[in-house]
Amino acid sequence: MGTVRPRPSVAAACTVLLACLPASGRGDLSTGVHVTAADLASVLLIAVAALVLLRSRPAASLPVRALVLAPVAGMVSLAALASPDLLGGLPGYARYVQVFVLVPLAVLVTVRNRADVLIVGGALVGAAAVEGLVGCLQAFTGTGASYAGERVRAVGTFGAPDVMGMASVVSYGAIILLAVGLRLRGRRRAAALAGAALLCVPLVLSLSRGTWLALLCAVLVMLFLYRRALAARLLLAGAVATTVLAFGPGTGWDLLDHRLASIGSAVSQPDRSVNDRYSLWLTATGMWMDHPLTGAGPRGFARLRDMYAPIELSSGSDTDDPAHGFQRRPLLSPHNMYLLTLSEQGLLGLSALLLFLGALARWAVRGAALAAAGLLTWHLVAFCYGDIGGPSTVVMSVVLGLVLSLVARPAAVGPSGGIPVPAGGGVAP
Repeated sequence: MGTVRPRPSVAAACTVLLACLPASGRGDLSTGVHVTAADLASVLLIAVAALVLLRSRPAASLPVRALVLAPVAGMVSLAALASPDLLGGLPGYARYVQVFVLVPLAVLVTVRNRADVLIVGGALVGAAAVEGLVGCLQAFTGTGASYAGERVRAVGTFGAPDVMGMASVVSYGAIILLAVGLRLRGRRRAAALAGAALLCVPLVLSLSRGTWLALLCAVLVMLFLYRRALAARLLLAGAVATTVLAFGPGTGWDLLDHRLASIGSAVSQPDRSVNDRYSLWLTATGMWMDHPLTGAGPRGFARLRDMYAPIELSSGSDTDDPAHGFQRRPLLSPHNMYLLTLSEQGLLGLSALLLFLGALARWAVRGAALAAAGLLTWHLVAFCYGDIGGPSTVVMSVVLGLVLSLVARPAAVGPSGGIPVPAGGGVAP
């Protein structure tokens, strides 16, 4: 009886699950440096991937599409070398390389076939289910993050310091289940689609406007790739529902109605959080104009923010939940991944990031990889209102690696849907 060897992809799954552990301690609020269990697990994942590469035969080496990571690594290295504060930027450099190069590459190395995709995808769905359940309990029992003076915002185990964490993880699970459901039929399809629908409940309770829009865009892209007529009908139904909610009686929950209404007024009558975001965007743009090619260097935004920030920018953002208490957290990033990269790495760094994301998008759409296309679309939209930071960032990095695996090895990891169909499940016509 042969011995059973653990699959290297288990390391990627453990990284996802460990990110859901409740944060212990507040970290360094002035620098944003806080090493979590998921960060340590990502180091182990990188080490496992290195061992796999060393033991692999030449025929099992990295696919050619892995080269899309090279410009990202090269440009952030150039920005770090050109930075006026080389030593101060090293933590930011290490974080960026971890998130956008090393962890995605490690996932690509360890996810080699359908079983590996199921392991990592299953971990993402499991994490989404746990976070969603915790978030619902928080919203219904008043133990979540504070919003409008009430602790009713669902944040899962990530807490108020990483207010987007639960919404991000739940979105990943919903997208994967939707991709699986569209490729199955019968009871398996109903179960997968029902799971995706249930995950929308904690997503609504997260009160995250940007995540709602990102998931909507991801679903539309997936349905368009699957069946254009279905996508058109959903878009029409969504427009009607939005009109009813905007001009009709609403949902019956004042906080949710106010949050929905604030989406439309983000330009005409922005609230304080939106005003701060606009100010941060102006700060990043001004910083880039003074450092056009290589930017201000990693962590340059936090270091130079006060030199470029308009006077109306708030000094910080207030967070409150039962686990962490009240905190005033400094605004150390522009809350826009594209502008963060532009301000810290200049045009060269932003071009490398867009090349990476654009290549993934092209491969996903051309291969009609539903899960890959949905996950990537979600990130393309989410990067417009958020950037890296918090324990959920490592999960995002694993997801980018999973997308890269799905489009770089389409024949090995699964059919055109991007997620392998369980045996006996059948494929929808």
